[in-house]
Amino acid sequence: MERGNTKHGVALDERLAREDAIEARDVDPEGGGDRSGGAPVGMTPDEVEARSNLGRYIPKASLPGDRDDLIAGATELDAPDEVLDALEALPSDDTQYETVNQVWAALGGRNEDPSRRP
Repeated sequence: MERGNTKHGVALDERLAREDAIEARDVDPEGGGDRSGGAPVGMTPDEVEARSNLGRYIPKASLPGDRDDLIAGATELDAPDEVLDALEALPSDDTQYETVNQVWAALGGRNEDPSRRP
C-alpha cells in the first residue's frame, strides 16, 4: 500500500514505508506457513485461538463463578453454540473458576507451561 501523503513529514513517511515492508514480508499468499511463532510454550496456535475464543464469551463479571455463572454470562454475550456446549460440559458441582485459563483447563485444554520459558 503506497502512502504518498504530503500532509505529514518525512519521518512519518519513512516509518509508514517500513511498516508496509514488514506487513508485506509477513503475508503468506498461500495462506499456510508456520504460525507457531506467537504461541506460548506448551500450546499450539490452534489451542491459543480456541482458548481466546472461549475467553471472548466469559465476561469478567462471571469470574469467579461456577458453571451456571459462566453459562449465564456467555448467554448474555450471545456466545455461539460451540462455546455454550463447552461450558455446559463443565462439572455441575460448585467448582468456582477464577480465570479463563482454569475454565480452559477444566475443559481439557492445555495452558502455557511457565516452567519451559524459551
